[in-house]
Amino acid sequence: MAQAVHLAERGLNSTSPNPRVGCVIVKNEKVVGEGWHQRAGEAHAEVHALRLAAEQANGATAYVTLEPCSHHGRTPPCADGLIAAGVARVVVATVDPNPLVAGNGLAKLRAAGITVEVGLMASEARALNVGFFSRMECGLPYVRSKIAASLDGRTALKNGQSQWITGAEARRDGHRWRARSCAVLTGIETILADDAQLSVRAVETSRQPLRVVLDSQLRLPLTAKILIGGSVLIVTASADALKILALEKLGAQVLSLPNTAGQVDLRATFNYLASIGCNEVLVEAGRILNGALLAAELVDELVVYLAPQLLGDLARGMASVGELTELAQRVELVWQDARQVGQDLRLIATIKRGSYV
Repeated sequence: MAQAVHLAERGLNSTSPNPRVGCVIVKNEKVVGEGWHQRAGEAHAEVHALRLAAEQANGATAYVTLEPCSHHGRTPPCADGLIAAGVARVVVATVDPNPLVAGNGLAKLRAAGITVEVGLMASEARALNVGFFSRMECGLPYVRSKIAASLDGRTALKNGQSQWITGAEARRDGHRWRARSCAVLTGIETILADDAQLSVRAVETSRQPLRVVLDSQLRLPLTAKILIGGSVLIVTASADALKILALEKLGAQVLSLPNTAGQVDLRATFNYLASIGCNEVLVEAGRILNGALLAAELVDELVVYLAPQLLGDLARGMASVGELTELAQRVELVWQDARQVGQDLRLIATIKRGSYV
């Protein structure tokens, strides 16, 4: 199963909206077939493994990181393939949260007389597909907020200057997070300040994520770099038909999702991203949007790069959450990882639920 998880990781940047899945087929204590899902619409992990195993799959054990599918989608059901190949035993890391599967694949295998075991390395398999599980179970993508800051938690000088606080290695590592994400999201202030592109450039990738700009009043310049290369979604509260038409002529999609205050409805935005198959969303924004997303309980994880420098208390912070008057109002985190990346320190923490301001 560890090898199956490792194989699934090969699809880290390419399988969305599908989950990352690996499969290893073993017979007489020897691996006779293995495979992983490479991209949506193509063969699933089990199919690749069965092709390699050929007739040796008969009587073998298949280790799969996610429950084999039982329905006809863009590809035939993998459960049927395992049954037809004569596999005797299937070990599954975790049940598929997709309502179209959700136990049906396991039931089909058992009905065919195949021994089925579930739960081996479940946490590892789920972590690999944290966004897929979030989308299926909550109707929301898994949201990471990536922040580059000084050791005293400052993301820019008072005048807005921020390039570059962290080093080249940390910035390259940040592109890896972009590459695995289905969408990279920012606010209009970041675009106006940095003319950010939000594309993956520092690492190899077979696809570019959807780039999303929250722009309530449609202040995005028509000359902005983010409009180059397509795959851009502008979420607004404006009804400016002429500006919308101009943006659409440049290849952007414009979506109006206003809230009662005349701003972009944040939760509706992430619901929409989930509805179009976004599993993981990377937020690269300033303190105002970071604070708003935290207050709306839409952030799942923080990826923070801390540079070995101090910028002082007048510099801009990570998130504007207003004044806290009691410690009970703080946002509590759970450490997941800490390591040095180049000259900087990368900290990963998940939000402790129920701890929002």
